[in-house]
Amino acid sequence: MDLRVSLVPGLLDLKNPVLSAAGTFGSGLEYMPYGDIAQLGGIITNGLTLRPCMGSPMPRMAETPAGLLSSVGTQNAGVEYFIREVLPQLPWRDVPIIPNLNANFVDDFSELAGILAAEEGVAALEVNLSCHNDNRSGQRFNQNTVTAARAVSAVKRAAGNKPVIAKLTPQIMDIVEVARAVEAAGADAISCIGKVQGLAVNVRERRAMLGNITGGLSGPAVKPLALRCVWQISHAVDIPVIGVGGIRSALDVLEFLMVGAHAVSVGSASFSDPETIFRIVQELPAMCEEYGISDIGEFRSSMKG
Repeated sequence: MDLRVSLVPGLLDLKNPVLSAAGTFGSGLEYMPYGDIAQLGGIITNGLTLRPCMGSPMPRMAETPAGLLSSVGTQNAGVEYFIREVLPQLPWRDVPIIPNLNANFVDDFSELAGILAAEEGVAALEVNLSCHNDNRSGQRFNQNTVTAARAVSAVKRAAGNKPVIAKLTPQIMDIVEVARAVEAAGADAISCIGKVQGLAVNVRERRAMLGNITGGLSGPAVKPLALRCVWQISHAVDIPVIGVGGIRSALDVLEFLMVGAHAVSVGSASFSDPETIFRIVQELPAMCEEYGISDIGEFRSSMKG
């Protein structure tokens, strides 16, 4: 079965609709012992910053009912290290490599995009609009249409011909309005949803379970919310949507495609079972056959009612 998906024709073409999600798959190199990463639709890397970042205080992860609460804080060695030491080891000729951009100022987003866009091995850029905007007292970029659009526009101008994906979270004024704003600002695709902020506590020890107090909730608990957001946004914009949130099986992939997603990103499921994403790719053709799906393009947005 032909599972190819074109997010941006000629610029971002995927052999299948299954990508890794930022923050859960490292650079991709970490998962090479568990499967052939070149067989994925695309690899969205861990978040990158202009300079090395130490990340959040420990502990950084806590299990919650049907989910995982995490606050890693974009720990990474910086963009120059990624380009020098990591990117050459990735199979970028065989699978699109999509760095996830993190910054606290619009100018930093622009500089980061310019550096990465100059690399042949970079296929596209994903803008993490959940980052805190230090020019707005730490308000997240995607908390209003103006700051979200400014960040995306800055990245788009610096990205040359590299496609730009805007990643949104529902913890904003109106995710549909922000989606329309980033589309107007030049985004080539939208990824949603980013993690939902939450809190887990230990009553016996009278403390939060994360060193950073709050963290991002991911996993099956957020899947219904993610499906709703993908459905709403895919009907409101003309650019492709990548669904993220609680995907653990090939059937989950079909659910996201049915509500309007062009592709999906597999996130925290890779923590509990590093082989999950590879198994999904292998099982997807048979799952399509089981449900009578011969063309995923025709199946997309086929939800009735």
